[in-house]
Amino acid sequence: MPDQASQEPWQWPEPHWRGLVDQVRAGRRYRPARWKNGARAAFALSFDADHETNELRDGGKSIGRLAWGQYGPRVGVPRILKLLRQHDVPATFYVPAVAALLHEEEQRQVIAEGHEIGIHGWIHELNSVLPYEAERDLMLRSADTLEKITGKRPVGLRTPSWDFSPNTLRIEREMGLLYDSSLMADEDCYELLLEGEATGIVELPVEWVRDDAVYFMMHRFQSLRPYTPPEAVFDIFRREFDAAYEEGGLFQLTTHPHIIGYRSRIWILDELIRHAKSKGDVWFATHADVAAFAKENAAAE
Repeated sequence: MPDQASQEPWQWPEPHWRGLVDQVRAGRRYRPARWKNGARAAFALSFDADHETNELRDGGKSIGRLAWGQYGPRVGVPRILKLLRQHDVPATFYVPAVAALLHEEEQRQVIAEGHEIGIHGWIHELNSVLPYEAERDLMLRSADTLEKITGKRPVGLRTPSWDFSPNTLRIEREMGLLYDSSLMADEDCYELLLEGEATGIVELPVEWVRDDAVYFMMHRFQSLRPYTPPEAVFDIFRREFDAAYEEGGLFQLTTHPHIIGYRSRIWILDELIRHAKSKGDVWFATHADVAAFAKENAAAE
């Protein structure tokens, strides 16, 4: 019989495809009956502050794309921080270590203003192409770098491009991380299972429908040129929030300073926060605070 590497998927024996599926799975759901201070729903806002690493990670040298990356720290992040101050809302920023080293003062300001910084790779590399040793080294160096710059050790990871390798969860457990925010098995928090074994690590799930990049991202020299009117993006995000509120669950949003930070788009966040606040019983929190509360207060299943 040919080895599995040379087989078509329809030829795989059951233990093989089951083994692939069972590497990382969703376990117990972590949804509290009520959120902190009796809130009906939780609102977790995040920003992937990739900056110049979007170009650097693939060996790119384009001055134009590096300049676009500089827009994030130069314009996007200050505009976002101003908005968060106006609404007194905390958020989580996921920062590649190279971006943090290029913009150290930005990271210190983010922490000083009460926000969270999470691990987002070294140079926004893809984990799935790395051997275990390299992925582990980069993740540890990234955590060390963020801690050295900000004085605070990160407790959560969002893999760059949500690219999760067969080794990622094992490394997260070795590092003692509280949570991950890279996977999509649910809309509420849940526990991650590694080959069927509970890890204690909370997954705070993401989804492309709640990500600004899929609606606005483009590449001049590729076929990637989507464009959705900001009003339509706001409507999608608002409907996602309204459903989470009705269910008493979590609304998680992923945005990028170099995408959402433009004059014609930042209002989306402004209006979304105003809309959520109008409900009167929504808890705005960092991803770390949401993960910790959900884990500690999950309702019995």
